[in-house]
Amino acid sequence: MKGVLNYLVVALALMALACSVASAFDPAPLQDFCVAVNYTSTDAVFVNGKFCKDPKLANANDFFFQGLNIPRSTATQLGSNVTLLTADQIPGLNTLGVSLARIDFAPYGLNPPHTHPRATEILVVVEGTLLVGFVTSNPDNRLITKTLNAGDVFVFPIGLIHFQFNVGTTNAVSFSGLGSQNPGLIVIAKNVFGSNPPINPDVLTKAFQLDKNVVESLQDKFST
Repeated sequence: MKGVLNYLVVALALMALACSVASAFDPAPLQDFCVAVNYTSTDAVFVNGKFCKDPKLANANDFFFQGLNIPRSTATQLGSNVTLLTADQIPGLNTLGVSLARIDFAPYGLNPPHTHPRATEILVVVEGTLLVGFVTSNPDNRLITKTLNAGDVFVFPIGLIHFQFNVGTTNAVSFSGLGSQNPGLIVIAKNVFGSNPPINPDVLTKAFQLDKNVVESLQDKFST
């Protein structure tokens, strides 16, 4: 009887370990890759990712993107431009758990406070000087920040609010690797004040301790 109980304890422990690993990633893919294809049937079920092309029909272009060396326009309100490459741009990324971004900054351009709910981000500066940082979760809410120059690398943990700001007088460029084929993006100000439909202004007035007129002005600004 004791041996049976020991076996059950070990079995349950292994099951718990397997479940904790499975919740993070698939440790044993069943094929080399899953090139994404669009499925247009109105009867399609939702899946966590995209449907796969027949592997025999995959070709080099499914794993290829050209032109990430080309600077993007920074004539935006924030003076920055993010070029994100996910499985939508490179179908061969589907199920592989990685994506890539190029971020162009005008002088004093900002990639505003935001989070990636499904990915850790590792950023390398290739040109210019960036002030970067992230804020830890409650209750500490500690700001961890660093000024980066060309060749410097910084990591933003998954789900935490972070930002990048060009503190130089010249353009800046960085590249980021993200630990998900679809990292997601929540831009704090835009998501809160630009939600559709709008959040009740009384909620935001109390939450942010702002005058109601300020809240309504921000809602008007971010809803356009």
